[in-house]
Amino acid sequence: MRRRERRRRVGPSSVFLGFCGPLLALALSLLQGLISVHSSASIDPSGLKVVGSTNLPENQTVKITPTGTLLFRHFKHDMSGVYTCSLVFKPTTEQDEKSYLIKYVIYAYSDPNFYYEFTARYHAAPCSSIYNTSFEKKLLQILAKLVVELSCEVVLRKSECHHVKMQRAGLQNEIFFTFTVSSLDAEKGKSVCQKSACDVTRRLRKAKDLIEKFFSQQVEVLGKRTAPLPEIYYIEGTLQMVWVNRCYPGYGINLLLHPDCPNCCVVCSPGSYNPHEGTHCLQCNRSLEYGAKTC
Repeated sequence: MRRRERRRRVGPSSVFLGFCGPLLALALSLLQGLISVHSSASIDPSGLKVVGSTNLPENQTVKITPTGTLLFRHFKHDMSGVYTCSLVFKPTTEQDEKSYLIKYVIYAYSDPNFYYEFTARYHAAPCSSIYNTSFEKKLLQILAKLVVELSCEVVLRKSECHHVKMQRAGLQNEIFFTFTVSSLDAEKGKSVCQKSACDVTRRLRKAKDLIEKFFSQQVEVLGKRTAPLPEIYYIEGTLQMVWVNRCYPGYGINLLLHPDCPNCCVVCSPGSYNPHEGTHCLQCNRSLEYGAKTC
């Protein structure tokens, strides 16, 4: 059996992993089946060999194994595209050569960059007071400690102090906090994830529960307080949370185009692009590459 493989590459680089071996392995197994069924002589399937270069010095990311499996290492989005596998074989020594031409598309993909975004309001000291700044640092320290064992991090997105007019109490100072809770990258994590504990969605959900519980406890403590309220305290009912789902630039989620991976951020195909951390690739007829970030 003789097999030739050709690869077409398009576009600039970005790092994600992929592989295409199963289809080639399936084709080879089918060919081996044809030999065993139609052969009039005894042929040892183990004698089959892949003819062609299995060492591609010009590109160390591609390798063809002795069994005919095509493997990729350090797959990048510019390696996405149409791949062609040409298979030429003889079912028996007496029969003419037969050939198969297999074309398939390989897409780079990544998991979505999802996180929780929280907003909360606190009754505050005068907006120019250093007590507000000290309180902000302390609050972030507490929130960070709550989720650190889940390999999650808290990032303050915005903190603003405003004068708010109340119907009965007149003007009062309030701090509007916006912060996010996301999963730490593998390089940042202090502990090694173990099996199910590495489930990002599960860890983020636990972190969300801990934070919601923390704010509920503040309400309970203030409700039992007999002394006057402190100058800075959480305003009950102001904690809001949204689930944010984003893809990296050059990637997007498309259920119709990629039904086998409906929640994956797949590299944008030619004719589309994603300039920001959105969830969809936008149409652009001038885009001729995979993973385009500009039109």
